[in-house]
Amino acid sequence: MKIQQLKYIWEVANHDLNISAAAESLFTSQPGVSKQIRMLEDELDVQIFQRNGKHLTEITPAGRIILDMAGEILDKVDGVKRVADDFSQKRHGSLSIATTHTQARYVLPMIIQDFIKMYPDVSLEMHQGTPVQISELASKGAVDFAIATEALELFDNLVMMPCYRWNRSVIVNHNHPLAAETSLTLETLAKYPLVTYVFGFTGRSQLDQAFQKADLSPKIFFTASDADVIKTYVKMNLGVGIVASMAYDPKIDKELVAIDASHLFEASVTRIGFRRGAFLRAYMYEFIKLFAPHLNKDIIQQSMQTKTKQELDIIFKNIALPNY
Repeated sequence: MKIQQLKYIWEVANHDLNISAAAESLFTSQPGVSKQIRMLEDELDVQIFQRNGKHLTEITPAGRIILDMAGEILDKVDGVKRVADDFSQKRHGSLSIATTHTQARYVLPMIIQDFIKMYPDVSLEMHQGTPVQISELASKGAVDFAIATEALELFDNLVMMPCYRWNRSVIVNHNHPLAAETSLTLETLAKYPLVTYVFGFTGRSQLDQAFQKADLSPKIFFTASDADVIKTYVKMNLGVGIVASMAYDPKIDKELVAIDASHLFEASVTRIGFRRGAFLRAYMYEFIKLFAPHLNKDIIQQSMQTKTKQELDIIFKNIALPNY
């Protein structure tokens, strides 16, 4: 059994059993991947994948167990390499982050700017997607960190540390009736067509829950994953926008008025997550601290030792999160 073979079956499983796609990601040939998988199955005397002709159709029960163990082994191998790099090349390496548009556009630029000043020889890679896609990338080890508000709790193998609380603002044009509103209510909002985030993005669940609790059915006529897109449609007078307050900049968004809506909706918490058991290099600890100053190395390492959300909650029970 070779580590290379374990990597091949892992990549095939994570490319929806598409050997060609796995081979491309591994910079090798499809026949070579197929041959190594067959050799591993012959050595173990068990099928990892079911086949229909030359095509893989599903993972066998034994294969699922083997793949779980292969993932753990590959994590350990990666950890060994990172330990070596951390001692031999302290200020060189790479850092990959998966996050949403809101984080990438409004929160991370200054963090990354400061990080680059500290570690100019660390290459950065950012992936944007839905919270589920972001969490899945981190869960599979395709990225180092996932930063999101929704969906991180769906993956048991992620350590999810709370970073900050945030809430929402209602945005309208200056000539809109709500622009002069001093006591905004959900009942008032429900009278207007709304433009906000797609379900599953940027704390959208808290928004829906607030209306449901008030027994109201808002007129959500347009949704998007991008706050800038939402603001564009609000500027066209097509609806009243509800966005994360961090997404409104009075210097840039001069055409719009922002009305605080934190009294209407429960605050959301943005978290940073990484695979349980991952080895974090020194500069990774520094990145986390830049993003969330209360997450020092001791707290991060305590969090890494937890096995359940309940254990993690105990660590942060008496830590006041900053408001963004």
